[in-house]
Amino acid sequence: MRITKPTYFDTFRCIASDCPDSCCKEWDVQVDEAAAAQYRALSGPLGDRLREVMREEDGETVMTIIDGRCPMWRADSLCRIQAELGHEALCKTCREFPRLTHDYGDFIEYGLELSCPEAARIILSTPAEMVTEEVPGGEEPEYDEEAMEVLLRTRDMARAILADTNRPINDTLALLLIYGYQAQGELDGAEVAPFEPQSGLEAALHFTAPANPDLMVEFFQGLEILTEEWSARLKHPATGSWDRAYLLLARYFIDRYWLQAVSDYDLVSRVKLAVISCLLIHHLGGDLTRTAQLYSKEIENDIDNIEAILDGAYASPAFTDDRLLGALLQ
Repeated sequence: MRITKPTYFDTFRCIASDCPDSCCKEWDVQVDEAAAAQYRALSGPLGDRLREVMREEDGETVMTIIDGRCPMWRADSLCRIQAELGHEALCKTCREFPRLTHDYGDFIEYGLELSCPEAARIILSTPAEMVTEEVPGGEEPEYDEEAMEVLLRTRDMARAILADTNRPINDTLALLLIYGYQAQGELDGAEVAPFEPQSGLEAALHFTAPANPDLMVEFFQGLEILTEEWSARLKHPATGSWDRAYLLLARYFIDRYWLQAVSDYDLVSRVKLAVISCLLIHHLGGDLTRTAQLYSKEIENDIDNIEAILDGAYASPAFTDDRLLGALLQ
């Protein structure tokens, strides 16, 4: 079985009490069955407290959020479970976050999640050089192997587009959107053809409409909102400049979502998700790392929000191709 991960994956370390945010704030913490059983059987004051704060919700066990935070989060910003029982006693969610695992059966890809401040700092400051190793094991793939071959090949091309720093950042993001349609065609069975960036940009300039950032913000205001900070940022955007880190940001979205198209053969909506995400983060402005991390905390960790954007990529007037290209090229 092939395992692929960025070079920084194994060196990531939680910065604990030094973290400017926390995975223990705002989110419901889902407790896996094994950990829930262990906590319910635990003796002493910690066991009493865990039984008091765990609850059943939609067939799952979660920690009851108290004053906007997990009840196991101590005043020193450390976890009481980890402090008293050790790291391995944490539930699966807390033990693994912010590490991402995409398991396709015969190969696995690992990554870090942008919603963690320290992971966001690394992702947006370090080019994602990938390392691959072969390990025993694996399962027969259940995906369409021909489709996966196309997605792996076209993702390499998308990465190459984002790695080219010889053009303006906004032009590169426009090229990513344009290439997304060519890659979708190949996924649908079209002949493989060379991608011509310059001709693609020239054609796109004739297919732009005035951008409407207010319409884009209105769309995101209609999604589920977790924090007051995010609500305030949407109400008071302060458009920033196009920094090179946006190429790393787009690369993160491509690495995370591109191959998911093997499940439904819909690549375009995921490419548009990457572009839309970069455009909104740029429009909101502020410190890029903080804005991107907050975006991920609000959007990526809520499957309903992600699905709304994937649907909106086709249905929302805020995300028509001509408007997205206009926001990037005009």
